[in-house]
Amino acid sequence: MKSSIFCIFLVTSLAACLFLVKNQSSSKMTPYAVCYVTAPDETIAKKLSHEIITKQLAACVNIVPQITSVYAWEGKINEDAEVMLVIKTKKSRVDDLSEFIRANHPYSVAEVISMPIENGNPPYLDWIGKTVPEK
Repeated sequence: MKSSIFCIFLVTSLAACLFLVKNQSSSKMTPYAVCYVTAPDETIAKKLSHEIITKQLAACVNIVPQITSVYAWEGKINEDAEVMLVIKTKKSRVDDLSEFIRANHPYSVAEVISMPIENGNPPYLDWIGKTVPEK
């Protein structure tokens, strides 16, 4: 009886381990990132976007109009109309992108945050890779 229970335990444990290994391998981390930058208006957003693409810091910038940002700044709660830049690039270029934004953005503390792209449409991800050179 004890050996039967041990065998069931062993088979169950092995199945659980195989499940974890399979799921970890199907989670594909890519060398790409999406970055978010807010801007005060569409004119500035377009100027920054064109320069980002010209300098090959990213493959694509989407400009999302008419967002509302609510935030704490210098001890006050603020609410402002802004636009959002959604920037697709390589993780290796995020620091260069941040440096460019700091140097060219009208805000003294510009938002530049990035998140890794875990997975996506392979042809699109390949296009990002071919469009954005390595640092």
